[in-house]
Amino acid sequence: MHLRSLLIRLHLAEGIGYAGIAKVLHVCLRQHRVLTTVAEISQAAHLTTKAARRFRTDWGSDRFNQAIECHRGLAILTILDTDYPITLMESYQPPLVLFLQGNRSLLATTQLAVVGARRASPYAARCVEQLLTPLATSNLTIVSGLAQGTDSCAHHQALRLKLPTIGVIGTGLDVVYPRTNLALQREVGQVGLLISEYPLGSPPARFHFPERNRIIAGLCQAIVVVEAREHSGSLITANLALQNNRNVLAVPGPIDAPMSVGCNQLILAGAKPVLNSRHIIEEIYHKI
Repeated sequence: MHLRSLLIRLHLAEGIGYAGIAKVLHVCLRQHRVLTTVAEISQAAHLTTKAARRFRTDWGSDRFNQAIECHRGLAILTILDTDYPITLMESYQPPLVLFLQGNRSLLATTQLAVVGARRASPYAARCVEQLLTPLATSNLTIVSGLAQGTDSCAHHQALRLKLPTIGVIGTGLDVVYPRTNLALQREVGQVGLLISEYPLGSPPARFHFPERNRIIAGLCQAIVVVEAREHSGSLITANLALQNNRNVLAVPGPIDAPMSVGCNQLILAGAKPVLNSRHIIEEIYHKI
């Protein structure tokens, strides 16, 4: 078995998580061989007794074999592949395996992340349109999370402007969340690129979305936060982007608007206030 195949199989197995798979990968690379037995893998992954039992039971089971078959024809990106983005490789906890649908070559483009509140105000929608419209000829790819609100606005505007767009989702590629984004997710998967860290059939889960956010922060060269409450998911994404040494821009808002508290705090902490699309271009191309 090739190391890439082992990596994908481990990602689909139960009882072993990111840390365990990363340890197995490290051992294989260090020893220049692919671990083949359940005992070797469990030992290399430092699995607990309970996790090792679960892994041993699942490995080779009907469920596991069916999962392998279901994903056989899917486009899969692993950290071992030559087209794995350098930006993602250098980011916090880079994903080891990603499932793709659409135009894989967009991974190599210059990417701008646009994030914000799920319950976006009309102000947010106007800002997204005003900031993205002048970028129609910029060769930028718009990245977001296909959530309600600001994310959806960003993808819709990108599609309207014929800008490439990448949606990073917190479910399996065959699951739509929220359901109201069914048509949007299909269109992004057809003309842009959908990315998921989760196997087919994976439903939305609370912990999936912070994990999804780290991928958005890792892919982009710069990120624009349009609206954000205090302690919101958008601020988590922005902080991850800062840790990845990305340029973080924030749209300022009224000081008495709850949806602008997060953005105003980011600006106070040193993020660049973005007032027009020129500010975005300056930050991205100065950076790269």
